[in-house]
Amino acid sequence: MPALGAITLFVGDVSLASEWYQRVFDAPLVFSDEQSAVVQLANTMVNVLHRSAAPELVEPRQVAVAGADATAQYTVFVDDLAAVLADLERRGVPLLNGPIDRRWGQRTATVVDPDGNVWEFAQPQ
Repeated sequence: MPALGAITLFVGDVSLASEWYQRVFDAPLVFSDEQSAVVQLANTMVNVLHRSAAPELVEPRQVAVAGADATAQYTVFVDDLAAVLADLERRGVPLLNGPIDRRWGQRTATVVDPDGNVWEFAQPQ
């Protein structure tokens, strides 16, 4: 199975979302225009695409309404969750939950981007 190359998230404000991803993940911006911005997270690109440009990607499905409940969570594996959380606090990023010791052997904490996409940071216990 090939590696995951990109994740496209549908957003209401490309600039706000782009700034959030650059700040939270210290991710370099690799592309940007009026409709989208792409940041690089290790080997995966995260594309924040304005909702108005998204329908052509998912037709005949519809783009979910802004503010809908969570439908997915994205997990980033880390070696030192405490260090990551301290760094997020310095960057002014509030936690949605955590840190929590999970029964499946990970310690996790989550954050939410401006459009409600949930990101989990997970460290083996």
